[in-house]
Amino acid sequence: MTNHHPTSPTWTCGGCGADWPCGPGRRKLLAEYRDARVALALYLAAQLVTAGRDLARLPAGQLHHRFLGWTR
Repeated sequence: MTNHHPTSPTWTCGGCGADWPCGPGRRKLLAEYRDARVALALYLAAQLVTAGRDLARLPAGQLHHRFLGWTR
């Protein structure tokens, strides 16, 4: 089984190399937090803050969309 977790400081997927959270990682997170969507948003918000330090060159809106925009 492929491990779709972030690698720091690039915030790419350790399993497929795409920007994290990647497609398979998103599906895994949605399944894992199926009954706890607020907890998923809080987890991803914490990851966003940490990633923001490493990826400071990227616009904040782009990071927000990448980490939280897909959770609706």
